[in-house]
Amino acid sequence: MANDPTASPLGDSSSAGGAGFGSAAPTPLGPTHNPASAAHHMSLSWIKRLIRGLDYEETREQSLDLLCKNVGNIGGTAGVVSNGGSMAETVKIERCKSVGQCGWNSKSENRQACDGLAVLLWNTFGTMKLLLQEITSIYRPLLSNSLSDRSVTQVCNAIALLQSVASHPDTRVPFVKASIPVYLYPFLNTTNRDWNSECLRLTSLGVIGSLAKVDDAEVVDYLLFTQIFPSCLRCMEVGRTLSKTVATFIIYNILLKEKGMTYCFTLAERYLVVSHALAKMVERLAEEDERTVPRLLRNIIGCYLRLSENERTRKQLSTYIPSKLVDNSYINILQGDAEALANLQQLICNLRTGQRNRTQPTGESLGPFFR
Repeated sequence: MANDPTASPLGDSSSAGGAGFGSAAPTPLGPTHNPASAAHHMSLSWIKRLIRGLDYEETREQSLDLLCKNVGNIGGTAGVVSNGGSMAETVKIERCKSVGQCGWNSKSENRQACDGLAVLLWNTFGTMKLLLQEITSIYRPLLSNSLSDRSVTQVCNAIALLQSVASHPDTRVPFVKASIPVYLYPFLNTTNRDWNSECLRLTSLGVIGSLAKVDDAEVVDYLLFTQIFPSCLRCMEVGRTLSKTVATFIIYNILLKEKGMTYCFTLAERYLVVSHALAKMVERLAEEDERTVPRLLRNIIGCYLRLSENERTRKQLSTYIPSKLVDNSYINILQGDAEALANLQQLICNLRTGQRNRTQPTGESLGPFFR
């Protein structure tokens, strides 16, 4: 078969004539193969075979699915949400609404395969082009609000593969230099609130989150230059709880860099838009998915803490920040999260410092933590 240019790289499940993936057709893994076992014994040769399957229209959908499913946790944006499965798995789980929250920490037994996948995807001729073609094919249905479940799943799988490239230290900078992340911005900028749009939004945020958490000046410059702030703020406004959590995580990680702080405070409008977006989420926190609220609140506090470190605007921030954040309204949500509680206390201390020059007595508008 290796010498037959028309033969499918996935074997008998698809032919050059486009037999497709009927229920009676054997899968590339074989009729007796255990998919769970495959996830733990994925070899680079098998990954190469699946990547070759992306070249064929008849096997592309199955190759995308198997790469995301069997390699395990692609990308590994640790700490964005929680411990558990890959972004692709998170989206699928959320779509089925069958279990609780997942995150993107890579399992140790799949780390080598994941690392190999990123390099192979980047270096295999034509593969990135095919993934981008898959992603851009859904632009028009996104605009016309005519997304199908099948096409969204396929595109989410393609985006999840991009996340593995964005996460790998050897492919991250070339990935950014090629300006591939901007192909995901339409999914971040859409105001559609349907579930298919949310899946695209969430998976795309996973890629940006993988970039934002890395301390790389070139990556930060790129994200700021391509206006990731407004895109994340839009996700914080129209997205569901998990999307808000990841978008806030991205903003927080950018603010942790001095370039991010400089960008935010260069124009008063930027600072005000960010603080107002955070305030809206705090006011509506009771309406969010309770499984993700602790992580969302943690990220919100982190953002406010960084904003409060700017002495020039600290006094104004104390007038914008919702009282619910600094009184006892949400304190139970943070129980057990020592770091978030410490950040909240530091935030309150910073705000109290900013109020000392005001005529209003300290603590009068900033909740019982001040008393």
